[in-house]
Amino acid sequence: MMLPHFLYGIYERRIARMLPTESMPRHVGVILDGNRRWAKSFGEPAAAGHQRGADKISDFLGWSEELGIEVVTLWMLSTDNLRREPHELEPLLKIIDSAVKQLAAAGRWRLRAVGTLDLLPEWLAQSLLEQQAATENVEGLQVNVAVGYGGRHEIADAVRSMLVDFKSQGLSFDGAIDQVTVESISDHLYTKGQPDPELMIRTSGEQRLGGFLLWQSAQSEYYFCEAYWPDFRRVDYLRALRAFSLRERRLGK
Repeated sequence: MMLPHFLYGIYERRIARMLPTESMPRHVGVILDGNRRWAKSFGEPAAAGHQRGADKISDFLGWSEELGIEVVTLWMLSTDNLRREPHELEPLLKIIDSAVKQLAAAGRWRLRAVGTLDLLPEWLAQSLLEQQAATENVEGLQVNVAVGYGGRHEIADAVRSMLVDFKSQGLSFDGAIDQVTVESISDHLYTKGQPDPELMIRTSGEQRLGGFLLWQSAQSEYYFCEAYWPDFRRVDYLRALRAFSLRERRLGK
């Protein structure tokens, strides 16, 4: 629906008033998609789109705080993205590093680096861990920064971590088999201790998860937004939350 610019404020406030606060998701996952296509539409290099997308993140987190969201997971770089050409990948990694440092410096959000950090350049992996440590005592919104993240990699890492724990406990092979449960695997995911995402948003019009939070999203609601991530507005977020609130979540019951 296209509205004159001055009407969007009215429309946005109307949607916000209609949102039932009791049915807001605790955890929202977001696939920040469309940065390169946004840049291409303006005849700009990919790095310009990635930077514009990075600049949008603090706005989104501020909106999430206002709406009472407890956890946000931002998929900033997938394991597949690591195969991009060096001339695009290297500026992107620097933009991500700068963006995460700015989020940490704000002192408003508790960051957690989620992903297979071993696949990243050592300097970036170390920087992400430093920003995580710098915000570990911050209260309020928890922000998972998914960099070098792949859903299959996460599950493999969780199983590997679980088996290491079993070995340290001196469990036999048969004993370990008995301990493999849904709960024991969940306890070794990158998001352990957090609620699973109830709402998953992907921008840019693509309608697939691409491996994002595969385990955790088993009962998530999906919302696909046409806007490229750099163009994502608060009204788009409110529309996603409105759609979520209108769905009947039976959860298999």
